Amino acid sequence: MDILSLDPTKFIDLTAMNVTFLFLVGFIGGLVSGFIGSGGAFVLTPGMMSLGVPGTVAVASNMCHKFPKALVGAIKRFQYGQVDVKLGLIMAASAGVGVQIGIKIQQVILALWGQAGSDLYVSLSFVLVLVTVGGYVMSDAIKCARSGGVEQVAPLALRLQKIELPPMINFPRSGIRISLWFTIPVGFATGILAATIAVGGFIGVPGMIYVLGVPGLMASATELVIAFAMGLGGSINWAMHGMVDIRLVLIILGGSLLGVQLGAIGTTYVRPHMIKMVMATIMLIVAVSRGLALPTYLAKLGLMEVGPDMLSLLSKVSFGSMCLALLIGSGIILGSMWTGRRTQMAEAA
Repeated sequence: MDILSLDPTKFIDLTAMNVTFLFLVGFIGGLVSGFIGSGGAFVLTPGMMSLGVPGTVAVASNMCHKFPKALVGAIKRFQYGQVDVKLGLIMAASAGVGVQIGIKIQQVILALWGQAGSDLYVSLSFVLVLVTVGGYVMSDAIKCARSGGVEQVAPLALRLQKIELPPMINFPRSGIRISLWFTIPVGFATGILAATIAVGGFIGVPGMIYVLGVPGLMASATELVIAFAMGLGGSINWAMHGMVDIRLVLIILGGSLLGVQLGAIGTTYVRPHMIKMVMATIMLIVAVSRGLALPTYLAKLGLMEVGPDMLSLLSKVSFGSMCLALLIGSGIILGSMWTGRRTQMAEAA
């Protein structure tokens, strides 16, 4: 018997407030996804967990909603000429392998330490990745903004592009030529992270920008192709283990499909550095939210002694931080769209 089926999955009650919150989280997650190319799971997974959804169910349900949303976003941005399909498919191959290995890691952790251990693993992974990647992307966005919004190819990417390690592959759409062997680790890491916290874009987008040298706008759009492939394969695996809550999938998907198209449209009105700024801002705020949730899981595992009143306070502040991230992220995106649209109309006049 599969170890995941030994413990009945804890599907939360869907009150009117929960349904409304999930739809709004789905909308903003889709908005962010269409705008920065990440699956939006750094908003969606913590959002579901803040309502009491177990980490594995949140990750699985999020991954299941991802592939149809990513497909819609990829098609929309392909129409704007922003998607490198060739690069996306090549990276999706190694990402698919990473997803399956990542799911196995989740299964081992769940078997050894139970649901609290899995929740701690998901939240700790969020904090470490968000702080590290978010801090780096924010620094780069600020540097780019100070230079007038002109993107510079990262020094590491320039060095790797000069290394002739067959097979070398040309990606005309992205304007780069690089060895296949440098795309594989980026794709694999994207898949591992996607299976861990349902967010592969945290590695995929920065990896394409800073390791391969893909322009930011192109990287954020191409990530949607990879997200579609990972989401489809990962959903089948998670569903076979009974970890997908189809109710959550349909609710967040309804909001996401609306938001992802709006977010994709927004990319046509802003400079590339703004995409990085939005990604980094939301990453760092969500990191705070998940960090505040860590004591709860540590207490459940008997690794920390925390009073019930303090746990309740941390839970509320964590939830509030999540809501703040949603509001700030959507505000930046919609505000940028409004400003960009007005500027475009003024120039046309």
